[in-house]
Amino acid sequence: MTLPWAPGRIVRETTRLRLREFTEQDAAFILELVNEPAWLRFIGDRNVHSLADAQGYIARGPVASYAKHGFGLWAVDLRASGESLGMCGLIRRESLPHADLGFAFLARHRGHGYAREAAAAAVALAREAFHLPRLLAITDPDNTASRGARARGLRLRARVHVVRDRQAAGALHDGPRVRPAAGPGVMALVAATRPRWHWDIA
Repeated sequence: MTLPWAPGRIVRETTRLRLREFTEQDAAFILELVNEPAWLRFIGDRNVHSLADAQGYIARGPVASYAKHGFGLWAVDLRASGESLGMCGLIRRESLPHADLGFAFLARHRGHGYAREAAAAAVALAREAFHLPRLLAITDPDNTASRGARARGLRLRARVHVVRDRQAAGALHDGPRVRPAAGPGVMALVAATRPRWHWDIA
């Protein structure tokens, strides 16, 4: 897939932030972000170790998702300066029954409320622009910052056990493998690892 060189299309602006589509020009930023300790701990190694790898990540992940679903992970920039802070958006995974809210920010930009602000914008887009009937968000209980940012616009539905597909380890969008249980809004096990929080759109 050919990546656009022009600045990415702006999808939402907030008081401080701009959410826009990723382009090839974001490769250096992606290379840094996906190799930060918090990303590797809570999200996993995506085997992105060069600018070429980062370009492939963008092409096969966010850009492919824009084309297929109309949404995906978006770059989050500071409106005042244009500096890239992180990513936030909506991910449609084969392993989940509904779209999933995801985000990650560089360590030096945490603690300023950017993740909460961006997540609220993504939830609003899920409702207003994409008319999604349900939005999921799954986070590790140890990732307290992520839990706090996801809470706005979402309600806690359940604690679930998830496992990553070993065959997809290191793949671009391997995610929690869960399946609906008999009861509405309840998630059940495919295979058990540690419990994680499952949030649902309010």
